[in-house]
Amino acid sequence: METNTPSTPAVSDSAARQAYAILKLGFIAAPILTGLDKFTNLLVDWTQYLPSLVTNLSPLSPAHFMHVVGLIEIVAGIGVALKPRIFAYVVAGWLAGIILNLLLIPGYFDVALRDFGLLLGALALARLSTIYGK
Repeated sequence: METNTPSTPAVSDSAARQAYAILKLGFIAAPILTGLDKFTNLLVDWTQYLPSLVTNLSPLSPAHFMHVVGLIEIVAGIGVALKPRIFAYVVAGWLAGIILNLLLIPGYFDVALRDFGLLLGALALARLSTIYGK
């Protein structure tokens, strides 16, 4: 009688499926929750993450600009729930934009590095979605 060991395909597939589920749930919840918080600022005053370059070029007030950002994040989270193979890449691209934005603000390089970790997670979700996101 054969048992599943860590090297057998059944166990590997199960671990990959669990990783997919964890990443999918995380990339549904995180964008939606942070998007909603752009309207309430309960977690943080999100306008502090806008470099002066952005605020000077935008016709919107910083608060209204962050509301638009929040709506995009909510849509991205819902998109991951419905079409993770596509929207995981959208979230990864969005995170790349956030990283570039944060690199324009001295003192937020640590947050940019954390967002780079999230970007890698979104790319992992996109790859796993080719197998499990059907």
